Amino acid sequence: MSYSIDFRRKVISTREEEGLSIRETAKQFRIGPASVLRWINQIEALLNNR
Repeated sequence: MSYSIDFRRKVISTREEEGLSIRETAKQFRIGPASVLRWINQIEALLNNR
């Protein structure tokens, strides 16, 4: 399944704002923890390449 950019942003911002773990975030949004981790890693890679 492919998730929209807006949904991904919401997941990541919620995780940061609420101080959730990857597992807690995934459970809250009913998605796999691997997806959350992948999105975080993609964001970090983009920020490191600036």
